[in-house]
Amino acid sequence: TVTTSTGVLTRLIQIMFPLYFSPAVSLQEVDVEGRVRLVMESALTARDRVGVQDFVLLENYNSEAAFIENLRRRFRENLIYTYIGSVLVSVNPYKELEIYSKQQMERYRGVSFYEISPHIYAVSDNTYRAMRTERKDQCILISGESGAGKTEASKKILLYYAVTCPANDHMAALGDRLLQSNPVLEAFGNAKTLRNDNSSRFGKYMDVQFDFRGAPVGGHILNYLLEKSRVVHQNHGERNFHIFYQLLDGGDDDLLNTLGLDRNPQNYNYLVKGNCPRVSSISDKNNWKVVMKALSVIGFTEAEVQKLLNVIASVLHLGNAQFGEGEEGETYITTETQIANLLGVDGSALTEALTHKKLTAKGEEMISPLSFEQAMSARDALAKAVYGRTFTWLVEKLNQSLALRDEIHHSSKGGSVIGLLDIYGFEVLQHNSFEQFCINYCNEKLQQLFIELTLRSEQEEYETEGIAWETVQYFDNKIICDLIEEKHKGIISILDEECLRPGEACDISFLEKLEDRLGGHPHFVTHKLANGKTRRVMSREEFRLLHYAGEVNYNVNGFLDKNNDSLSRNLKEVMCQSENQILSYCFRREEVIDQKRSEMAASQFKNSLMKLMEILMSKEPSYVRCIKPNDAKQPGKFDEVLVRHQVKYLGLMENLRVRRAGFAYRRRFEAFLQRYKPLCPETWPNWHGRLVDGVSTLVNHLGYKPEEYKLGRSKIFIRFPKTLFTTEDMLEAKRPDIGQFIKGFIYRHEEYCLENEYFLDHVRYSFLKNLRKNLPQNVLDKSWPTPPPSLVEASEHLRTLNMRNMVMKYCRRVQPEWKKQMMQKVVASEIFKDQKDSYPHSVGRLFLDSRLEREQINLKVVQTLGNDKVQYGISVVKYDRRGFKPRPRQLLLTNTFAVLVDRTKIKQRIDYAALRGISVSSLSDGMFVLHMPSEDNKQKGDVVLHCDHVIELVTKLAMMANKTSYVNVNPGSIRFAVARGKEGIVDFVRGSELKVTKGKRGHLLVVS
Repeated sequence: TVTTSTGVLTRLIQIMFPLYFSPAVSLQEVDVEGRVRLVMESALTARDRVGVQDFVLLENYNSEAAFIENLRRRFRENLIYTYIGSVLVSVNPYKELEIYSKQQMERYRGVSFYEISPHIYAVSDNTYRAMRTERKDQCILISGESGAGKTEASKKILLYYAVTCPANDHMAALGDRLLQSNPVLEAFGNAKTLRNDNSSRFGKYMDVQFDFRGAPVGGHILNYLLEKSRVVHQNHGERNFHIFYQLLDGGDDDLLNTLGLDRNPQNYNYLVKGNCPRVSSISDKNNWKVVMKALSVIGFTEAEVQKLLNVIASVLHLGNAQFGEGEEGETYITTETQIANLLGVDGSALTEALTHKKLTAKGEEMISPLSFEQAMSARDALAKAVYGRTFTWLVEKLNQSLALRDEIHHSSKGGSVIGLLDIYGFEVLQHNSFEQFCINYCNEKLQQLFIELTLRSEQEEYETEGIAWETVQYFDNKIICDLIEEKHKGIISILDEECLRPGEACDISFLEKLEDRLGGHPHFVTHKLANGKTRRVMSREEFRLLHYAGEVNYNVNGFLDKNNDSLSRNLKEVMCQSENQILSYCFRREEVIDQKRSEMAASQFKNSLMKLMEILMSKEPSYVRCIKPNDAKQPGKFDEVLVRHQVKYLGLMENLRVRRAGFAYRRRFEAFLQRYKPLCPETWPNWHGRLVDGVSTLVNHLGYKPEEYKLGRSKIFIRFPKTLFTTEDMLEAKRPDIGQFIKGFIYRHEEYCLENEYFLDHVRYSFLKNLRKNLPQNVLDKSWPTPPPSLVEASEHLRTLNMRNMVMKYCRRVQPEWKKQMMQKVVASEIFKDQKDSYPHSVGRLFLDSRLEREQINLKVVQTLGNDKVQYGISVVKYDRRGFKPRPRQLLLTNTFAVLVDRTKIKQRIDYAALRGISVSSLSDGMFVLHMPSEDNKQKGDVVLHCDHVIELVTKLAMMANKTSYVNVNPGSIRFAVARGKEGIVDFVRGSELKVTKGKRGHLLVVS
């Protein structure tokens, strides 16, 4: 038995180094190679194989339909989480799922991001570990429209940190306060809307601060644009903020008596507008208990809670305040309520402030009565101001409770921060006003941030590194952001300008100014500027913005009033004298003294957004994209049209294209090589060449496929996270060997022993691995790697054995039929090489024993030939000597002669002894001429033939006739003999396709 050289070396290695090839080690190696797959499969249920867990693995990743179908399949199996690279897509299931237990948290704790199924805990843990290892602030941006599950996602993240992070008693208490801040903020800042029973009506950014050990030590909350208008008005089917209903349903009788309230929400004007006092999915009584407990845990005293509830009750009483008109048009309050008492202010002063306004003219103050409508507006303005400012105080109070021990400000000195952004999603309602304008402006800014951090920065880095990839086309929404926020030109500037100008400014004049300034902008339309089709669906009081997420019509009614957001001076004077410490803090005396006009609401929001963008840009982002599957909040229902709209405005397809065109992981060459060099014998323990060559050697040894990575100018880019994860697992399994290696190096000069066996075996193994890659390739190659001292003798044996093996393999390969083939190829080379155009194409094609099957040769012809067996047969075309009429024939070669056959009849016999020569052209045609002696009366002249395998046929004919030197290759024309001493000519010219026709002067013309 002859063994291949590779097999011989493998067997020798097994004999010489059993440590590397023992069954235990083999199993270990298999485990290293397969552990990722096994761990993932054992961790997943059968249902988790429905669809792909990472959209990057979608085969048709450019198809939006395939994207949505994958979402649908996973949603159908309660698999609500899916990745796009490192982005988590979450679909709201509208039901409780058993995937958030403490055991589930432990399952994801410290585990590589892609090791097990997608989950909000995986994002939480990955962000936390990135903060710890890279010492850089992180943020998690949670986005999606109302009802998509953003608030729930942020709660799950906070709960994960509270449970899994290291903690002592103080930190445990802080964790409790972090968690308890949620129900408080939800009670005062969330409400039931048409789309969501627990919709956040404010934006929230929370920083969780960690110390150097990774323990949470503080927190800070920023709030944005509370929807204060909800206090005084709700759309049909919606509710006011939760806290009002919780107080009425959950407060005890004594408390309600103290506050002058009864339990029926229908008795309060501010709670009846939406005609929705009860919600089946909400237990106001239970939530009241949760909120009261949370306030206690956070650190509110009983007195503070009472004063807070006094404020809430005062808002309800304000809504019930009624006004009448006197004979002279003056307004007065017709109802006796506890408003002044609950607000802690003088009753008569409050009544005066609600029914009169204070004017200053030429330095003199004048008191002017308010009309009925003005008094109602003043009442609503006070209710909104009281509630809005109390909410801001509440957030500040929470921040004091969450602050770092002695730091009551937004700071994280010496530690790191993880920020959580939970902010309202894009809103398109039946009636869109100032609030929706601000909300959607915020979403435009977040989309712009997404473009900055995810798309543009990705492409720029690849270009810097010289990585070629398909450019991703995406819509840059900067044009829309500029339309809204540009200084002196944007909608917000025009709105502020209209609010401040003297004279009778109104919402319609604001709309007219927008038309004058912004008419012609591609993303701005009004009824006046629109075409006929658009006018039919637009009111004259609306303007339309073409957002990145789609078109939205905004009704300008109330824009100026909501942007002014101003409270009359005399109401401020009353409120700043309140004995309720909360209100006295919210309404400062300086505000009354300072004559400077406060900033408008839209500008305040714009500036706070700018600061938020700066905060987010300074951190490493992670993304959670939330999707609502239907508007009815029904479990199991998947509305494809609604989901497609969200996929579009969340930019998920653009993100997927970037991930597939780009790479999930990148590291500088030195860092990558330093970390993973133990995994390759050529790079371990040290690599002395160029870094890029070392990384290339390492990844080739690890078996990286070309599509899995790219080498840039200074970094390696790895496309699939699972590739990196496999490498990490291999490194983890290798760590014990590294320790043995270092110990062996220390004892390397000792006799072979337990301390140095691993090191010495590694040296020998490395030599044999190197030898296996650099074996001589043929018997003429005398190169051989230099062996280590311990392998000199074995090396010589291997060298001799390898040479013997190569010689035997070479000899075995040359079989009789192969020898015959080689001989024919050599003859063909001698005749046609550099002579005929078609020769190069024939080199790689085997010559066949015959081009005709036995049954293709007529039996009568075979009988006529008798003992002369046909050695080769082929179909040819014979051209008549006169007229050159083509006639199909068979050319059969025997050992002594050839015959031309027409079906059953031998038309001509050509004796090899009489053959005077064979002529072919130098072009790629298949024409050839057999020259016969003219004095032979049996012959009718030379034979002009054509066949498709002229190189093969002429070579075989020349060898059988023993007339290889008689073959002539003619470049221009071939002369041939016709009967009775006449001569014919075949002319050859180059052309695009083969043509054989009768040419001038009776010549045969061959175009090839």
